Amino acid sequence: MSSSDNEGAGSAKYRGIRRRKWGKWVSEIRVPCSSERLWLGTYTTPEAAAIAHDIAYYCLRPKSSTSCLDKLNFPSMLPPNVQRGMSPRSVQKMASDSAIAIDAQFLTTARPGQQDQTVDNYGQNEALNISVEDYLY
Repeated sequence: MSSSDNEGAGSAKYRGIRRRKWGKWVSEIRVPCSSERLWLGTYTTPEAAAIAHDIAYYCLRPKSSTSCLDKLNFPSMLPPNVQRGMSPRSVQKMASDSAIAIDAQFLTTARPGQQDQTVDNYGQNEALNISVEDYLY
């Protein structure tokens, strides 16, 4: 699950996302039984956009839908508090919040030649650890 896999290709390998010509990744989804589209946001990494799509897809499908998990990009990364049957606005917020947390996690993860720490306002090195659950609660 690396954002560098998609950067050179310019096309999405995940469902429900696309890349803007300036490099950002966006996600939106159609609301079932409606012609309405639900905007899920613009993100730095394709993984964050894919997580937003996964959460929205899962939450907007009826409870009777059994094959829902087969169509997710990352089925094991659904936050524990997601529920089906939520309002589109609630789904939009949950998907966006989770994707922002994933974006932050990818952007603070060390890359080769970089340190895995940030410097706080007092000059102290401090490791950044964030998860979707931390952000949502």
